[in-house]
Amino acid sequence: MKDYVEATKTITAGMKELSKDIPGVLQGFGAMSGAAKEDNALDKKTKEFIALALGVAGHCDGCIGFHMKELVELGATKPEVCEALGAAIFMGGGPSLMYAAEAMEAYEQFSK
Repeated sequence: MKDYVEATKTITAGMKELSKDIPGVLQGFGAMSGAAKEDNALDKKTKEFIALALGVAGHCDGCIGFHMKELVELGATKPEVCEALGAAIFMGGGPSLMYAAEAMEAYEQFSK
């Protein structure tokens, strides 16, 4: 299994370096991310579950790591995470099942 805690640190460092070369793109992405996560009709936690499910369905390790980290910080329970992963599996089939198993490993790592 992957080390999602370390992976998110490595990706964060890479994004900091990338922001030196394309600061506008990274600033724009950050602004979009912040706006998308604001509590409105859906709260931040619900939006993070959606993002996690899309990360699983899209087979994105970094997305799984960052969104699982955020969900753990927001107090997501294991049953809540499992239900979100069930939706991802439903929409993404067998490949999403493989990444859902990886996502549970990320949950365990960030929950320590």
